[in-house]
Amino acid sequence: MHRSVARHALVVQAGESLGELRLRLQQQPARAWDLVCVTDAQRRLLGCLSATELLALPDGQLLGSAANRDWPRAPPGTSDERMASIALHHGVAALPVVDADGKLLEVVGPGALMNVLRREHVQDLHRLAGIARESAQAPQALHAAPLRRLRHRLPWLLVGLGGSAAATLVVARFESAMAALPAVAFFMPGLVYLADAIGTQSETIAVRGLSLSHMGLRQLFAAEIRTGLLLGAVLSALAFPLVMVAFGNLRLASAVALALAIPSVLASALGLGMPALLQRFGADPAYGSGPLATILQDVLTLAIYFGCISLIMP
Repeated sequence: MHRSVARHALVVQAGESLGELRLRLQQQPARAWDLVCVTDAQRRLLGCLSATELLALPDGQLLGSAANRDWPRAPPGTSDERMASIALHHGVAALPVVDADGKLLEVVGPGALMNVLRREHVQDLHRLAGIARESAQAPQALHAAPLRRLRHRLPWLLVGLGGSAAATLVVARFESAMAALPAVAFFMPGLVYLADAIGTQSETIAVRGLSLSHMGLRQLFAAEIRTGLLLGAVLSALAFPLVMVAFGNLRLASAVALALAIPSVLASALGLGMPALLQRFGADPAYGSGPLATILQDVLTLAIYFGCISLIMP
């Protein structure tokens, strides 16, 4: 990302007044700016002023005394995503970059920050669809040759194919249970869908939290586990009487309710844990929202469901 101080900020001295700044600006060609940076004689950043704060000052006000000394700033080498996170967290539209001595190096303007957020959003959408990282020609993806599309999408679908085979083996092992009570098979699509939906919600929260939030992983994990417990409890409480009314089978209703509660917690944990695991190994955490997490949730949900059937309906 190309940035500069001159492009996005007005650099003023601490002893300069607002009236002197206005006179200086009148003598220069008009240009747009996003932030007023107040520095000392060694160009060390003392504080900043937004345009709104600047307009509220009287002409005789010294800018050094009016500057916000707590304005957020970033060190050199900070990633674009981290800069966007800092700006969002503090509610500012522009972010100064200062070195270890406090000297002003550059200013990240709102346009640059918006481009970061848009790029991250588009990349997350690609990964949610199981599409590998696109190149600089991503806007032309709709017009790409079929072989190029195949190269980007097939790897994750092959992972899904392998997982589907595992899910088929799980179901095949319980053929006798389904033959004894065909109603057992009726609930598989709904259970798998609900676990996937909960996992996808957790994955989305994890991806955004890991890339743009200041919340720690432990806090995210604890909150999602509690949410999974609550979701499982509510879904189980709703499913139990419905199954009882429809099929009149207490054991079947208990098995379905239990198979809703446990995968809800596991899906929340997996949805949050996989992006964190990928980030630990240096991979983009958004990949955890792809078909790999989905197929793992499907296999685990089916295994838990038939485990509940075996336990409650021997």
